[in-house]
Amino acid sequence: MPAETHTAGTLPTREEVLGIIRERLAEILEIDEAKVTEDATFAEDLEADSLALIELVEALEQELGERSVGFRVDDEDLADLKSVRDAVDYVMERLG
Repeated sequence: MPAETHTAGTLPTREEVLGIIRERLAEILEIDEAKVTEDATFAEDLEADSLALIELVEALEQELGERSVGFRVDDEDLADLKSVRDAVDYVMERLG
């Protein structure tokens, strides 16, 4: 594994995490990225179902796993993520 994946300097900023979530959700839901704001709720505002959220989690684990060894979203935590802000906060907390 490349050494840079083990350094704190490669961890994404909050803005980068938001950008990743925005890009992936827009792709999954086939919507304009501009609709994916921090205040947007998954169910009501973005009409994202549980399958879309699972796809988002898989995309995040793949992308962030390359930057932070072993990044994972716990299945039991998924139900607590109601908005884009919740997801960004969760990712930032998990990355340390």
